[in-house]
Amino acid sequence: MKSPDSLIQMGLLGEALEDGPVGVLVADEEMRYIAANRYVCRLLGYDRDELLQLRVTDVARTPTASDEYAEMIRDGVRLGTIPVTCRNGATVDVDYRAAVTMVAGMKLYVSVLWPRSGPT
Repeated sequence: MKSPDSLIQMGLLGEALEDGPVGVLVADEEMRYIAANRYVCRLLGYDRDELLQLRVTDVARTPTASDEYAEMIRDGVRLGTIPVTCRNGATVDVDYRAAVTMVAGMKLYVSVLWPRSGPT
């Protein structure tokens, strides 16, 4: 059971990330997005419901995206730069750090990303 202080911390962290200065995406082992913050929705031009219908390879459309995701699952962390595809078809180069995390006892994969030119 979580202590009251840890529950407060979790709530504060969740609120901070929702409106934070970088994109945050959470995906499952099948590369389906299950959570996205406002920044990444704005960066990619999707509303949250649309983005949560996509998979990692719908946004990171490089030939190696699936292999890189598998490496992140295997190694526990991955960082780099990758072009992502926006809703309007434009691409944006982003720096990212992705890692395995546990949420409510489930293994999930969180990515933090920002445009190469810096947050917008």
